[in-house]
Amino acid sequence: MKGKSSSGRVPAKWIPIFSISFFTIGMIFTAKIWSPLDSNKMLIAQKRHEQELQIVSEDCTAKKKKDEEKKKDVTRSEVHRTHEAIRSLDKSISMLQMELSASRSAVEKGRGVNVSSPSERKKAFMVIGINTAFSGRRRRDSLRGTWMPQGEQLLRLEREKGIIVRFMIGHSATSNSILDRALDSEDSQHKDFLRLEHVEGYHELSAKTKTFFATAVAKWDADFYVKVDDDVHVNLGTLAATLARRRATPRVYIGCMKSGPVLSQKNVKYHEPEYWKFGEEGNKYFRHATGQIYAISKDLATYISINQHILHKYANEDVSLGSWFIGLEVEHIDDRDMCCGTPPDCEWKAQAGNLCVASFDWSCSGICKSVDKIQFVHQQCGEGEDALWNALI
Repeated sequence: MKGKSSSGRVPAKWIPIFSISFFTIGMIFTAKIWSPLDSNKMLIAQKRHEQELQIVSEDCTAKKKKDEEKKKDVTRSEVHRTHEAIRSLDKSISMLQMELSASRSAVEKGRGVNVSSPSERKKAFMVIGINTAFSGRRRRDSLRGTWMPQGEQLLRLEREKGIIVRFMIGHSATSNSILDRALDSEDSQHKDFLRLEHVEGYHELSAKTKTFFATAVAKWDADFYVKVDDDVHVNLGTLAATLARRRATPRVYIGCMKSGPVLSQKNVKYHEPEYWKFGEEGNKYFRHATGQIYAISKDLATYISINQHILHKYANEDVSLGSWFIGLEVEHIDDRDMCCGTPPDCEWKAQAGNLCVASFDWSCSGICKSVDKIQFVHQQCGEGEDALWNALI
């Protein structure tokens, strides 16, 4: 019995070995269990850290974009202000150069018009020269009875609005002729003429235009100078408001721009003897304002005054004016409100709240039978008396 019992026991020397083995197995088993858990925790912590970094980065990026946009807005504003200042300075310099050149030209050459300094000339907003002829008495009276103020109203227009309106005309080929005396009598009655040092003649309209601008520049220091024919209806208040919007633009040329054919055939209206200068037959003119009405800024009028003795004259007055600005930094503005048709065209526009600056018939280069018809045009398309005095200049 004793021998059998002892054989079923584990020898004492094996107990430490088994203990160490079981401990080692336990450690290995524990490491395998906890290792993934620690790894997962590290991954979660790393992921969270990356998300925090991304949020911070996005916030920084958004803030940076906002700062950049603010900087861009500030830059745009500064650039705009600088641009406006440069334009204003450019216009001022241009004015001074023109006036200095005009004075020098008058003194050195002993010819042309003597342009006084701005302080000696009368300041004005615009000077309107209405082209007329000795035979145009009835046309002039039709304008006096419609859109052109008379008497005290004409003087008030000059005082309050700086708007000068005059019929422009030269003299006859014969000194102190009956035509000149009749005009002197009419002028003493209405006091609305600007007499030019110019011999009247149909084929001398280009020369007359040069003389008008030179004379007007010498007499008035205006922002704009306007030429209009005596068979055109004009809304003065609308014209003033239109030009006022262009006051800050240097060297501006406003009218209804066109580019008609150069007529080489003789014995046709508007024949151009110098057609060969415009290239092949059938070519068109450069863009220029139609002659019924157009406006130019002070610096362009002064340019004409200074250089009038060397500016070339073509057969057609409106072509001549356009040619004088070729090669200059001039802004051509095509304003179709300056060439509306007579009723119903201008009437429909007036009813829609879009008053025309000027109205005439293209087929007649003015209002057809203007003496008889202009009163009707004025009634249907006129701006009303208050419009002129309320015009913002």
